[in-house]
Formats: sequence, C-alpha cells, structure tokens
Amino acid sequence: MSSEISLDEWQLKLKTQKRELEACQKEQKLDSCLKCDKLLKCEIRDAYVHAVYNSMNKGAGGGFEF
Repeated sequence: MSSEISLDEWQLKLKTQKRELEACQKEQKLDSCLKCDKLLKCEIRDAYVHAVYNSMNKGAGGGFEF
C-alpha cells in the first residue's frame, strides 16, 4: 500500500509542474519552451524536467545531465 501512495505522490507532483509549465507557455504565447529566450535559465522548465525524472524513478535518486 505504501508504494501506491508514493506512486501517486510522484504523479501528482508531475501534474502540478506540467500545469505550471503549460500556464507559462500560454502566458508567453508559445507552444514550446524551445522557442523561449529563457530556455536554459528557466526555473519552471527545470522543475518540470526534474519532476519527470523523479516520476520515472519514483524518487530513488541518481543524477542526470543534459
């Protein structure tokens, strides 16, 4: 049962970060972060990328570099 709660926790965090990212894109009138001048320094996008990674490994850790 505990692992089900963890899975939900990671998915909820991912959904929250995705909503924030999409809201920013809408506000900037963009359909992709790749078209944004702030791409490499964007905290919202960075948080979303980390949320995706954490949802895949369920917070088990490890690093990644892009």
